[in-house]
Amino acid sequence: MSGYRPFVKSKIQRLRVTDKNLKYEGSLELDEELLRAADILPGELVQVANLNNGERFETYVIKARADSGACVLNGAAARLGEVGDEIIVMSTVLLGEEQGAGHVLRRISVDSDNRMVDDGNSPRSG
Repeated sequence: MSGYRPFVKSKIQRLRVTDKNLKYEGSLELDEELLRAADILPGELVQVANLNNGERFETYVIKARADSGACVLNGAAARLGEVGDEIIVMSTVLLGEEQGAGHVLRRISVDSDNRMVDDGNSPRSG
């Protein structure tokens, strides 16, 4: 029986929250360069894991200026982290069994200023 299964398409590891804005409608604002490297589009639904407090949540992404290093928690997400917290942002994709068997996760790594140190062009699992 063939069906679709959810896979993590890409993830941006160890982003540091740079700001938070409770009065915004809601979303996660990320540096445009990181979005491009991770193949995440503005408006795309993502899962977020906060390494500092264990919170996990879903929100959508909005684009911040390229090379800004921005990682801003907006709206309700602003209650789930603090400036300086490290987070992992994961995008997902639905794949059939054949596609899923060959799927390789793209991991984007950043430094402490949210500057890309590994662009994920050498995909690996995990």
